[in-house]
Amino acid sequence: MKRMAKGRKGRKSWVSVLLIIVAVVVWLLDDRKPGTAETAGDEAVSGRTITGDYEVFRDCRLEEARGNDGDSFLVRLPDGRKALFRLYFVDTPESAFKRYSSGETNYRRISDQARQMGGITPEQAVEVGQQAKKFTLGLLGRAPFVVHTRWDSPFNDDRYHAFVEVAKDGGSVWLHELLIENGLARIKTKPAELPDGTPAARQKERLAELQRDAKDARQGAWGMK
Repeated sequence: MKRMAKGRKGRKSWVSVLLIIVAVVVWLLDDRKPGTAETAGDEAVSGRTITGDYEVFRDCRLEEARGNDGDSFLVRLPDGRKALFRLYFVDTPESAFKRYSSGETNYRRISDQARQMGGITPEQAVEVGQQAKKFTLGLLGRAPFVVHTRWDSPFNDDRYHAFVEVAKDGGSVWLHELLIENGLARIKTKPAELPDGTPAARQKERLAELQRDAKDARQGAWGMK
């Protein structure tokens, strides 16, 4: 009987050890994703809160990075970690013609962007891309901003979709709307429900209205023809 009891006790000890190991591995894997390490008690310190499906990070800062562009950029979160974000709903033109090591180029993409932004030339599209890059990076580099993200990375490239909220005229506005309003982006890429609950379809309608206004005012790309 003593041997059986000792055997059962040994098995229980091994099970306990295995459960602890599994728990540690799960914790480590989860901690690899930016924005998930804080607990609810840390939110006030980290600047992180939850709104519906979104994690909200306040007091974010732009980080210098070679790949920063009009619609994607590296961000330093308030807890010091860094993450690369890409805006929902919009696509700014490429800011340069590129040929990659594989031999492929971004020329076709630029041609598509030029066609969808009023039929401008590819060279003009790159000019708009440069303007969009200057606009976005200048705006984000001027003051802290707010990032709303669900950490979805559809291409598994560590680039996460987000809505970015910036200060303007004593209030706040969405960066993707500003880009459309100024004729610096096309309505494209992944849509999503806004953090305030606005359905994606209604947001598309608003962006279409902003784009029509930009055309009428000949803003950005719409003033090049």
